[in-house]
This record gives sequence, structure tokens and C-alpha cells, in this order.
Amino acid sequence: MPMSPGYVPFHPNPSKPKFRPPPGAVDAHCHVFGPEAKFPFAPERKYTPCDAPKEKLFALRDFLGFDKNIIVQASCHSKDNRAMVDALDTANGRAKGVAFVGEEVTDTELKWMDKAGVRGVRFNFIKRLVDFTPRDVLDRISRRIEKLGWHVVVYFEMADLHELADFFTSLPTIVVVDHMGTPDVGKGVDSPENQRFHRLLDKHKNFWVKATCPERMTLAGPPYDDVAPFGRALVERFPDRVLWGTDWPHPNMKKVAPDDGVLVDYVPKIAPTAAQQKALLVDNPMRLYWS
Repeated sequence: MPMSPGYVPFHPNPSKPKFRPPPGAVDAHCHVFGPEAKFPFAPERKYTPCDAPKEKLFALRDFLGFDKNIIVQASCHSKDNRAMVDALDTANGRAKGVAFVGEEVTDTELKWMDKAGVRGVRFNFIKRLVDFTPRDVLDRISRRIEKLGWHVVVYFEMADLHELADFFTSLPTIVVVDHMGTPDVGKGVDSPENQRFHRLLDKHKNFWVKATCPERMTLAGPPYDDVAPFGRALVERFPDRVLWGTDWPHPNMKKVAPDDGVLVDYVPKIAPTAAQQKALLVDNPMRLYWS
């Protein structure tokens, strides 16, 4: 099936980054799509991407100088986690996963995913990507996965945080916030919205955050210097609860696919010291996903 009109495939020839990740570094947010012939996209998907199979992901991991991946279930596959689990099964212990499930998921399916290396579920609150799931359903899912020692990943836009915060703080697990809570870069790192988010992280020590996707928030374009203060503030303030990842293959980019080498070179802009880089890329993801 052809890609959605205007869908931008991933960069065909990313540059070699100048920054060398520390040994054992983890790309803690990436995806696999298909291949569609083997793992069909969900009928209810909001977009049709290009194939982005595990072989491409693992080759990129090696090219960029990373050792491991956290593979997050993408909305184009909805609740069919087979492509993600298949990638985990063939990663030789070098990948863990985050699933997307509904209340109908069976205990057998949860155990199957747990054995493969799934360690969390994602709750998506981006209205343009998924249909609304009642919060009581999400709460019941979180109570079930808590028994497995999994966490919840939440994806939302910062303007909606005031509506969602009470629900997020009621969850019984570690809560990992995707993409810095998607701040409005034009409002600045000291905006009331962003500072409300920081206060949430300050108060709730079970909250983690991914300093990811500057390409989605930038107003200036690469090398994303206008977004760096947001990531740097998180690394400085919450050094043991921040993760980083490429977001490859960058679903739903509108104009041009980001160069993954440039994204890796963004890391020292938000984590300038070797100690910060090791915490961000090695210690934190290893503690959350492999310990």
C-alpha cells in the first residue's frame, strides 16, 4: 500500500556523527515499521508510513555508534505488537521494548511480550494520532502491567498537561514522558507551561522524561540550538531520570527527514560533560530497562 500523501521517509544517507557515544550507549526511543508484507499496518491507522524494518534500525544503531535500542510500538501498528517483538527476539539481548495494548490484551500475551523484553506500555494522548481511550481503561491496564514491573510511557502535548496531570500522577508505575512533554519552543524554557512540567517532575520522583525530538519542536531548524536549552535544563535538574533517543524512522515529519547524525551531535548540547552523557545514554536506560 502506498505511503500517505506527504509522508516523508527516513533519511537515506545520514551523516557520521562527530560525537562518539560512550560504550554501551542506548538509543532509548526508536521504532520499527513492518515490513508491511510480513507485519501489516493497522486498518485504523492515521497514516501509512514506509517500511522501516529491524535490519535498517540495527544497521543505523551500529553506524551511529550505539550499542542498544529501546523499540517503542508505533501507532501505525496500533495494538499489533508483532513487528516490535520480532525485532526484540532477534536483537541478541541488545533491545527492549514498549508496547501499545488495549484492555482486551490477555495475560498470556503480556507474558509473551515480557519474555521478549517488553518493559512498558505507551499511552498516547495526541489526538491526531490515536482515538481517545477512556482513562479508567488506561488505569486498569496500568494496574495489570505494574505486576510485571513495567512502566507507563505517556505522549502528550504540553498545552494539555493541566488536563492530564492528575491522571498521570495517579498511575502506580514509573511514568516516562515522551519528547520533553512537547513544549512550545517559541514560549521559552522559562514559560509557565514548561515550569509547570518541571514542578511535576520535582514533586513526583517516579516521573522520567525523554529529551528527544528537537526536530519536531524547532523553529530554527538543524542543528536545533533553539531546542537545546529545554533538554539541557532537564539533564541538569533531573540527571538520573532523563533518556535520549533518535525517534528513527521519524514518523509524520512534514517537510524533510532529519539527519540522524546531526541528532546524535545534538547530545553534547544538552549533556555537555562526560558524566552527563554517560548518565543520559548508558546508566539511566540500563537501570530502567535492563536492571
